[in-house]
Amino acid sequence: MTEPRDHPFIAAVKPLVDAMGGELMDPALAQPDDVVLSWEGQDLLAVRLPQLSDSLDHILAALERRHGVPLSQLDRKSKQDVVRILEARGAFSVRHGVETVAGALGVSRFTVYNYLNRENANKNSQA
Repeated sequence: MTEPRDHPFIAAVKPLVDAMGGELMDPALAQPDDVVLSWEGQDLLAVRLPQLSDSLDHILAALERRHGVPLSQLDRKSKQDVVRILEARGAFSVRHGVETVAGALGVSRFTVYNYLNRENANKNSQA
């Protein structure tokens, strides 16, 4: 990149880009799908966003780090909480999302669907 990596703007956006699983790069290397960010009128960096399927893997890894154990080792209530978080973040709109989540949680697809149905029933009864 044209600016040092310790530029305050880069330091400010890096945690967000890392959380999304994106990649920081020099704006001169940006491709049409990359997002170029400017600071005081100058292109400072570009962000390459991950593919949706990669995002799901990144979200699962972040949840695993948050819990401190593999997701498959969580108790049922915690797994239900994980499914609720993933649904809110759109994980099940990704192709094979349910299968990917089921594999990470160490449960069947049927169980994930049950967690989702239970959550949706709770939302409907509170409305």
